[in-house]
Amino acid sequence: MVEKKKTAARKRNCRKLSQRTAKERLREFLELFSKEDDVLLVINADPDALASSLAVKRLLRYKVRSVTISYPNEIRRLSNLAMVDLLKIPIERLHNISLKNYSKKVMLDSQPLHLPAFENIAFDAVIDHHPITSGWEADYIDLRPDYGAVASMMIEYLRAGGMKPSVALATALFYAIKVDTNNFEKKANLADAISFRYLFNLANHNLVRKIELSELRISELNYFRTALTEMKISNNRLYVHVGRVYNPDILVIIADFFNHVQKVSWVFVSGIHGERLVVIFRCDGYKKNAGRLAENIFAEVGSAGGHREAARAEVPLKNLDKHDQDFSTRILMRLTRRHM
Repeated sequence: MVEKKKTAARKRNCRKLSQRTAKERLREFLELFSKEDDVLLVINADPDALASSLAVKRLLRYKVRSVTISYPNEIRRLSNLAMVDLLKIPIERLHNISLKNYSKKVMLDSQPLHLPAFENIAFDAVIDHHPITSGWEADYIDLRPDYGAVASMMIEYLRAGGMKPSVALATALFYAIKVDTNNFEKKANLADAISFRYLFNLANHNLVRKIELSELRISELNYFRTALTEMKISNNRLYVHVGRVYNPDILVIIADFFNHVQKVSWVFVSGIHGERLVVIFRCDGYKKNAGRLAENIFAEVGSAGGHREAARAEVPLKNLDKHDQDFSTRILMRLTRRHM
């Protein structure tokens, strides 16, 4: 009950803050920093987070001494690796960094309790578009869950500062909006469309296409064979447990693939990565809420959340009931049906 009240208060505060102009937001954000600051940008590396971190690096170029982009997850998805390589994005693994060397820390495209790797870091600023959570604080907070991408928010910051993005930055932000809105098939608002249109003539579309075409390794096709063999469909819901996966991003690709199947209104794809169960949720978002369902099922035993049409849960296997630790498609069906 206390956490629900705190979350409600955070939402009211964010609605109040949303009335700020882009210039007011930019001014408040930049007031956090001084010329002597070494700034650490912390992200869970995906296209939106990578692009947004490049934008913040541009915003702070002449405001601070240094800016470092760090991430905890291993980047294995080919399109994300291609984005980093083609756009020459300078990033470092979080576990190789000493936090004490940085006077300011900024989180982008996530919130401090989304991953265990973030929980012990005191953030000075948090900028995100995911559903609002509680249990953390920061001096500067910009949460806009109605936006399809943080990249759209970053365009507003850049334009408020009179900064025209370079071709590389424009390409990164353009691609990020495409990915996070699924070419505007997923949740987005007018602000996303305005930012996308602004970037359209600035981005290098050939580079965007090269990144988009880098998607699957030959070895990963075996996961599709397993998914097609093991999937079960019941009441317009598709369930499949793929087993152990080398890279959890393949679960996202499989879930998005199945989400295009006619008359399938829900997709649940799970797999084991390391010692964690990863579950990907997909739906059309119409009278459905994937993020809420993920939280209802898994929040008490792991991390879970997302948007109305897309969500993710990660649970240490040891946190599951003993009879569920040998996970299967049937267990996935049972757990989800219980909350629907």
